Amino acid sequence: MLQITDLTYRISGRTIIDSASLHIANGHHCGLVGINGSGKTTLFRLITGALIPDDGLVRITGSTRIGIVTQDAPTSDLSLINFVLSTDTLLTKLEAEAASNPTPDRLAEIHEELRDIEADTAVSRAASILAGLGFNEAAQARPCNEFSGGWRMRVALACTLYAQPDLLLLDEPTNHLDIESVSWLKSYLSRFPGTLIIISHDRDLLNQSVKKIIHLENGKLDTYQGGYDQFRKKATEIASRREGLRHKQLKERARIQSFIDRFKAKATKARQAQSRIKLLEKMDPVLETSQDQSSPLHFPQPLNLLPPPLVTTTNVSVGYGEHVVLQGLNLQIDPDDRIAILGANGLGKSTLVKLLAGRMKPLSGAIQKSQKIKSGYFSQDQTDELDGDLTPYQTLQTNLPEVREEQVRSHLGTFGFSASKADTKVSALSGGEKSRLLFALISHDRPNFLVLDEPTNHLDIMGRETLVSALNEYMGAVVLVSHDIHTINLVAERLWLVADGTCTPYEGSLENYQSSLGKSHSPHQQEPSVTSPQPSFNRKAQRKKRAEQRQNTVQLRSSISRSEHKIENLANIITQLEEKLADPETYHSEVEDFSTLSQRLDKARKELSAEEKLWVEAVEKLESQKSIS
Repeated sequence: MLQITDLTYRISGRTIIDSASLHIANGHHCGLVGINGSGKTTLFRLITGALIPDDGLVRITGSTRIGIVTQDAPTSDLSLINFVLSTDTLLTKLEAEAASNPTPDRLAEIHEELRDIEADTAVSRAASILAGLGFNEAAQARPCNEFSGGWRMRVALACTLYAQPDLLLLDEPTNHLDIESVSWLKSYLSRFPGTLIIISHDRDLLNQSVKKIIHLENGKLDTYQGGYDQFRKKATEIASRREGLRHKQLKERARIQSFIDRFKAKATKARQAQSRIKLLEKMDPVLETSQDQSSPLHFPQPLNLLPPPLVTTTNVSVGYGEHVVLQGLNLQIDPDDRIAILGANGLGKSTLVKLLAGRMKPLSGAIQKSQKIKSGYFSQDQTDELDGDLTPYQTLQTNLPEVREEQVRSHLGTFGFSASKADTKVSALSGGEKSRLLFALISHDRPNFLVLDEPTNHLDIMGRETLVSALNEYMGAVVLVSHDIHTINLVAERLWLVADGTCTPYEGSLENYQSSLGKSHSPHQQEPSVTSPQPSFNRKAQRKKRAEQRQNTVQLRSSISRSEHKIENLANIITQLEEKLADPETYHSEVEDFSTLSQRLDKARKELSAEEKLWVEAVEKLESQKSIS
């Protein structure tokens, strides 16, 4: 099906793909992974012929039809169903010819060709795909141009799936989808009969829809059997062995170089030295592993941990103008809550989080909030509001005019912005970096309530893991909307469901909810049923356990911070005492004698040793708790 041989591609002199080779057999389902900027999308463009390689060959067997979703949202006055059908050019051509009164013989041929392409199922196939991606029957009859860009990108995906290509290339297909549509897509792709390659940061999608992972690293392509979790385990083992081999080789190179340096000038050893020089030249260095790593991300702990309830809504209705989106809202949020909001896109999840974050007022009913509540609200739409001509430092500094520069930069550093990156224009940042900048903005005044609407959209897999860790260490309340099942599983302790014009607590598990989605033809038409709900005492015990873990984490971080401060002070004291003892003037001074200085130095060194031991123990405990959680 697809054969890549010694493929090389460069951008501005930088090698992106370096003599890479790959073979994918017909019908295989593969996930393409690699750190951001490694060249995954570039590889797709090389496969489709949109880019020409500098060297090597991309060969696709036979008359393979390639399907790839364009990056531009489609625009048309046609209804959604007719727009999808119109992308089948052969069907459109044959139907037009059949309507033009052809000869009887030609009409018979046309009908034969229509049977071959299963024209009689075209409408039902298109409708089924659109329904799976969130468009009910009424929506399918509306013009494409009436929908927002995100929804029209779903239409683009529907067109590609409907075309039933032999080779399907999907680049982050879940970015504009909700949990319901992602669940449907996973099921659809697992049954897709053709060859499939997916670029995705959704580890559940990669675990369920592919049987092979292609890892793009250092310009090379390596293949691993199984889903993402199996790849991660195997890649970690290989990286560990490679790192051990690399250290062993570096040690051997140092030993050989030492022999050369010692004996190359001696006549009796010249020959041996020359042979070792040749050995060193022939020794191919083992490359350092570029493990997928993510920049740090840490939400500052709230200044005030408030008593419950944090937020209470009583018979609240919310909407826009006279249009009521949600009504009958009777909800409560406590200071230690971790809540994920479920429900299909377009039913009001974003409206609800805006209400909770104070961005919208109730149309009726009452909402009570703790007087000292501080909310941090994140929405992906906020990236459009960032000034591209400012740097991250300038962006944050305008919100913190009274704060010193080093404090602003320190805060940015906790969200992965190095000194140089903090001074890069926002317009040059990646989507994930812009998300991190928004995290820094919403948390600079240490809120005790985070409201996050699709925070993982532009984060890669490791970035999502870092976000999960940061949220689990954060001591305030969290309300989360996300289509990433893995993130919800690791963060949320309570679930709310938006359906039928309201929002209510969902007593089932996330697995119950996902299972219920497959029981109706269209996941967006029917409220998911609750099957085998988890006992409430188990959920309460789980919440208590996680709250205790967060408290222990905060205490350990405080202990580590205190130790680091004390170690720094002791190191300064030791340096000062050593300088005094090394200064000849000290021995002519009557202020403090040599014996006293020596005793102070000895005491400081002992205290430093003891404090370093405490620091190591605290760090090890923190790492242990992270691995358990």
